[in-house]
Amino acid sequence: MSGTASGEGSQSPLRVMVVDDHPMWRDAVARDLAQSGFDVVATAGDGEQAVRRARAVTPDVLVLDLNLPAKPGVQVCKEVVGSNPGLRVLVLSASGEHADVLEAVKSGATGYLLKSASTEELIDAVRRTAVGDPVFTPGLAGLVLGEYRRLASEPAPAAGDDEPKAPQLTDRETEVLRLVAKGLSYKQIADRLVISHRTVQNHVQNTLGKLQLHNRVELVRYAIQRGLDDE
Repeated sequence: MSGTASGEGSQSPLRVMVVDDHPMWRDAVARDLAQSGFDVVATAGDGEQAVRRARAVTPDVLVLDLNLPAKPGVQVCKEVVGSNPGLRVLVLSASGEHADVLEAVKSGATGYLLKSASTEELIDAVRRTAVGDPVFTPGLAGLVLGEYRRLASEPAPAAGDDEPKAPQLTDRETEVLRLVAKGLSYKQIADRLVISHRTVQNHVQNTLGKLQLHNRVELVRYAIQRGLDDE
């Protein structure tokens, strides 16, 4: 692997942690990310170590293999996102099995990339994951959107009696939410609405706050349950 391009302007570099039980692969990924301008704050070789170190160093993005000793990757994902909802997880796995992809997303992963991806694809995926943009190896995005729809068709969890007083979203927030529910990336939304990528991020963050939701999975579910993806 060989790296290119660094982070955004004068901002401090993104803090990344790499988790994989194969030392050579782990070191290669960490080295490529470091050479590309990321701050690799830690690595780990098993699930227990991953949870401990992620809590200690609080990276922006956790690049995570699923097949780990001591504790599986999906459990690592649940625990680290549970204790730090702002942490983004990019799964980097050899498995393209649909069950693995869906399990990872349900556990809180923002993206899922196969290990056959190029270094450039990995670097781009880490950057996009850091801002909450869902990144999936081609062919997997549609699968995940289908799962969002299936989840949305299930009865909503109890606690929804006070839901009628839903917070008011602005027209622009509703527009962005509708495009998120249709599976568009933040860049695609920005291009379509002729606004900046950062403005899209801000609208999504404001909407999450207003609706008291924690991540994009919950946001898409909310939108689909209200039929916004059909409009």
